[in-house]
Amino acid sequence: MSEQAIEERGLTAPLSPLDGGEPRSLGPLNASIRVPTSGHWLRRLFAFAGPGYLISVGYMDPGNWATDISGGSKFGYTLLFVIVLSNLMAIVLQALAARLGIATGRDLAQACRAQYSRPVNITLWLACEAAIIACDLAEVIGTAVALNLLFGLPLTLGAIITAADALLILFLMQRGFRTLEAFIVALLVVIFVCFAIQIVLTAPSTRAVLGGLLPSPEILTNPAALYVAIGIIGATVMPHNLYLHSAIVQTRAYPRDEPGRRSAIGWAVADSTIALMLALFVNAAILIVAAAVFHASGRTDVEEIEHAYQLLSPVLGVGVASILFAVALLASGLNSTITATLAGQIVMEGFLRLRLQDWARRLATRSVAIVPVVAVAALYGSAGTAKLLVLSQVVLSMQLPFAVIPLVRFVSDRKLMGGLVIPRWLAGLAWIIAALIVVLNAKLLLDAVTG
Repeated sequence: MSEQAIEERGLTAPLSPLDGGEPRSLGPLNASIRVPTSGHWLRRLFAFAGPGYLISVGYMDPGNWATDISGGSKFGYTLLFVIVLSNLMAIVLQALAARLGIATGRDLAQACRAQYSRPVNITLWLACEAAIIACDLAEVIGTAVALNLLFGLPLTLGAIITAADALLILFLMQRGFRTLEAFIVALLVVIFVCFAIQIVLTAPSTRAVLGGLLPSPEILTNPAALYVAIGIIGATVMPHNLYLHSAIVQTRAYPRDEPGRRSAIGWAVADSTIALMLALFVNAAILIVAAAVFHASGRTDVEEIEHAYQLLSPVLGVGVASILFAVALLASGLNSTITATLAGQIVMEGFLRLRLQDWARRLATRSVAIVPVVAVAALYGSAGTAKLLVLSQVVLSMQLPFAVIPLVRFVSDRKLMGGLVIPRWLAGLAWIIAALIVVLNAKLLLDAVTG
């Protein structure tokens, strides 16, 4: 949508947030989707719906599957509390990311570039790129495994085929941001339906599920449980999703004045909260199915996605269970490729002001992820890729402080946020979440060093 068209519809064209002419986040996609300023609330919610579902993809990608299956198989419903806790943390952090983008007109990467020195920015950029590569590892492995399970393709070939997703990204982006959002939502519906059926087939104990929602000392006292728990947090609260969300909320053409921004924040938070509740269901369902099917039958050694696929139908006695599992995995892998591409573009442009063609950026990041996956698959087979998948989620968790701390600092800064600064109670909650993430990561490092 052109600036003239925006003005004709009673909206204010988005200005560059810096007097020096800083490029708008996502370039021509910024303020490209019209939103109504009046009418029924459902109409306005629908107009803002979309960014939340894009960021929810990262909360149910193949990396989550590995950690959730491992957690459910080894510890039953114990880590269900961690999934709920991490999802609540995600809701708060994503709401802050949306607020930052709408209130300042900058995404998180642009805000870091404006507020920090060059050495600090380079460090933050490298940390975020490491997180994107770790996420890409999970996508490559998950998609390759799904292709292997459904069509019998070797893992190495499946990993190589995933490089072609750059063409899918390019096609969707050319047809507009709403088309991309619709594609994402369609695949999310496939994942949701598949796991809804799995839950019905599994018929888990309601009492056991409710018991898993309560915190257990074992999570902190058992190093193996803590390792998986931190992996779940890393797989759920995705660092690059904070950069992504702060940018894509700006695709809506809301009035760029304080009342318009305040209203947009409310709708954006509603959108992301609803979408993340869907992600909570999927993550919880994966762990519940693993606990009810594998842990309950004494199979506490199920860590690999392939192993879960092979055992699901025999243990449940329902042939379609494994097929549903693999279809949902493929949909998850395809979905995750899109959000990682967008996040990579936002991070590179925000920190470095370096813009690459979408296909070039995608092929570059995907190549970095494909090489270790192909090497590990060739040398160690599916067992090696399973361990690499869980490790990638722990790496993601280790990068979280580098995104969370700047985000909380920015949204708590009245000079930067103006009248849209977060209230003190929310700032306190956000700093508690940041501190919890840092403490958990420190505990993981200490356990790793001391063996």
